[in-house]
Amino acid sequence: MTSPTTNLLVIAKEPLPGRVKTRLTPPFTPADAARLAEAALADTLRTVRALPARRRVLVLEGRPGPWLPPGIDVVPQCAGGLDERLAAAFESCTGPTLLVGMDTPQITPALLAPALGPAGWDGCDAWFGPADDGGFWALGLAAPESAPPDLIRGVPMSAPDTGAVQRRRLVRAGFTVVDLPPLRDVDSAADAEYVASAAPDGQFAATLRRLTPVGAR
Repeated sequence: MTSPTTNLLVIAKEPLPGRVKTRLTPPFTPADAARLAEAALADTLRTVRALPARRRVLVLEGRPGPWLPPGIDVVPQCAGGLDERLAAAFESCTGPTLLVGMDTPQITPALLAPALGPAGWDGCDAWFGPADDGGFWALGLAAPESAPPDLIRGVPMSAPDTGAVQRRRLVRAGFTVVDLPPLRDVDSAADAEYVASAAPDGQFAATLRRLTPVGAR
C-alpha cells in the first residue's frame, strides 16, 4: 500500500466571541457566533482526520482548546494579512499540500478524495476550490517549496474577485489547475442555514438548531 503523500492544512482562528464569525452578529450574539465557529472547525477537523494524509496541521491564530482532536499538529499563523498567512503556511511545507479553511463545514472525505488519491497529483500542479462568494475554500500545490513568492502574496482577500485573481495567478505561473466543486462559505445567517441543510448530520447543523437568533427571543 502506498503511503499518503499530501500534507493537509486547515487555517483557522481560535473560536472566541467577538473574534470569529462577526458577520453573524446580528442576528446571533458574539457568543453564539463563536459556538458556530467552533462547530464548523470541529466538523472540518473531523473530515481532515478521516482523510489519508502525510501530515495533518491546524494553522491557528490563537491557542488550541478542548475542541482540538488528537492527531492534528498545531502551528501558529504568522503576522500580516491573510495572503501573507496563507503563503507562509504553504512555505512551511514540502511536497503536495492541500489547504482548506474553517468556513465550509460541509466538506466531506468524498469531496476531497480526488486530490488525495494515488493519482491526485498526476499531471496536476494545483487544486482549486472556488467559493460562491467569489473567494476560494481550498487551494492545493504540488510543490509549494518551488512556487513563486508572489503566487499568493498580494491577492486581495475577502473581495468579490479573490478567487478569480488567485486562480489567474496559478495559471500565469504555468500551473495545470484542477478545480474542485464550488462551495458556499458561512458568512451570514442565510449562509449558515444553507450549509446546515447541506450537512444536517454535522456538529455545525446541530449547534445552529440549538441557537435562537436575538430578534426571536
